[in-house]
Amino acid sequence: MAQPSFLRADYSMVPDLPLDPSGYRKASTCGRDLVFVVNPRGANGRTGKEWKKLLPYLRSRLGIDCNVCESLTSGPSHAIDITREAIREGADAVIAVGGDGTLHEVVNGFFWAGKPVCAQNRGPTHTTALGLIPLGTGSDFARTFGWKNDPREAVERIAKGLKSRVDVGVISKGSGEPHYFINDADIHLSAKAGYYASKYKRFGSLCYVFGTLRSFIGHNNQDLKIRINGGEWEMFPNVTALCIGNGKFFGGGMKITPNADPRNGNFEVVILKDFKWYDFIVKLHKLYKGRHLSEKNVYSRSALTIEVEEIVGSNSIYVQSDGEHLGFLPMKFSILPAAIEMLC
Repeated sequence: MAQPSFLRADYSMVPDLPLDPSGYRKASTCGRDLVFVVNPRGANGRTGKEWKKLLPYLRSRLGIDCNVCESLTSGPSHAIDITREAIREGADAVIAVGGDGTLHEVVNGFFWAGKPVCAQNRGPTHTTALGLIPLGTGSDFARTFGWKNDPREAVERIAKGLKSRVDVGVISKGSGEPHYFINDADIHLSAKAGYYASKYKRFGSLCYVFGTLRSFIGHNNQDLKIRINGGEWEMFPNVTALCIGNGKFFGGGMKITPNADPRNGNFEVVILKDFKWYDFIVKLHKLYKGRHLSEKNVYSRSALTIEVEEIVGSNSIYVQSDGEHLGFLPMKFSILPAAIEMLC
């Protein structure tokens, strides 16, 4: 019987697994099939180093009861392809190893052409769970669950196998292919901040602070049209940033949408209006602690859908989700309640 191709990963960091005749390293033949999607270049290479240290413990903890399959990503979007193939071939769980960017790609791999990917030979009731070992720069989605930045703790969650349904966000623009996110989507300054933060990754979580300050250079607050839950269009003047939270945190620990819960079937939408660069400095502590909603120029509400357009079209308002640049307005954001089972 041919070996599933999701087992045909790069096992160069697992030297003591025996080789089969096809040249691939064998996993055990019993238990759950767990596919670990690893971004070795994440966090300036720290993810790969930490993963290499974790492997002996992971194999000893999971190897008896699970088929542990490692797949190293080689570039952008590779994690999407790995995840889709693993799900189609019946993996019991796909675990993202890295930061929010790797998790973002793995989540997108759960879908294809606007529909969930399904196993081909495991029956209609089989589902593939999502897992996470946070080894990235920000790891903001993990913060929502109160998970410590401890990879061994993550392995224990995987070993227990407890699952909970989580919501997933969908971003659509015209008739184009939908895009998915699990933590947050951002518009205007917050999206530009994520774009620039990638240039300061060597500073760890501070890269998001530096990215935000850099994004204020040449920044102009913009008037936006917003429609929530299919209602009437509303005009919001002087918008600095618009954040759509499925999780609570973004930007390396800023509690930007403090009332968001990825299991309640709603987004939390937070709009910052007429912020200047010095407002960001003065209110930074409130942003990190989630105490900014009481500010007079901050607007918050829950939503199932939100559509956002420019008043004057300039095609220059940035959009990002989970730290990934997705282009420019207009766009629509919708929630898929309980879309994915997650190991938690």
